[in-house]
Amino acid sequence: MVKNIVKYFTLGLTICLLLLISFSSNETVDLSKYSTKGLDLNYTVSLEEARGKNLIASKEVFSPYLGKSFVGFKEAVAFKESRGDYSCVNTFGYLGKYQFGKETLKLIGINNPKEFLNDPKLQEKAFIANAERNKWILRRDIRNFVGKRINGVIVTESGILAAAHLAGPGSVKKYLRSYGLDNFADGYGTTVYTYMKRFSGYDTSFIKPNKRAKAI
Repeated sequence: MVKNIVKYFTLGLTICLLLLISFSSNETVDLSKYSTKGLDLNYTVSLEEARGKNLIASKEVFSPYLGKSFVGFKEAVAFKESRGDYSCVNTFGYLGKYQFGKETLKLIGINNPKEFLNDPKLQEKAFIANAERNKWILRRDIRNFVGKRINGVIVTESGILAAAHLAGPGSVKKYLRSYGLDNFADGYGTTVYTYMKRFSGYDTSFIKPNKRAKAI
């Protein structure tokens, strides 16, 4: 019995000493062993990637951290339309990052689709110009319907402008004025309602109504 007590006491004392030694260690890390000296840190990106053909088109680079800002709105629409790919042409012939039809491009002053497809800056200008034109056409509907609930969705200005980008301002007028009964769908089955809901609540105050908005 006494031997067992001594045995357990010795074991406990040994464990305590080991713990004490481990916690009282003053060993420091020698940071001089870690250095970037001699490494090539001058990374570059190819012109194709810089234009967004690879990086912007990737699902992984779309960031939700833009929030409800106007840039967040613009990039969210682009991601839905083409995954943000400036060079995208869909099966119906819609072009670029924001999937413009040729007739819509003509309305905002662009008559060369090939040039448009190869010019990211022009595509960004086209998105702004088209939104400004749509906001002017829909100005009364924005005033009359924003804040109302249609098909269970609160109508917002950003939802109206996104739906107009998808379906045209005329289809959005019909949707609002029929209180959701006339719900246009594009060739892939995407409806005005879908865009009204998906792009609700963004800040689109940056867009100013402009009847004669042009990208060029």
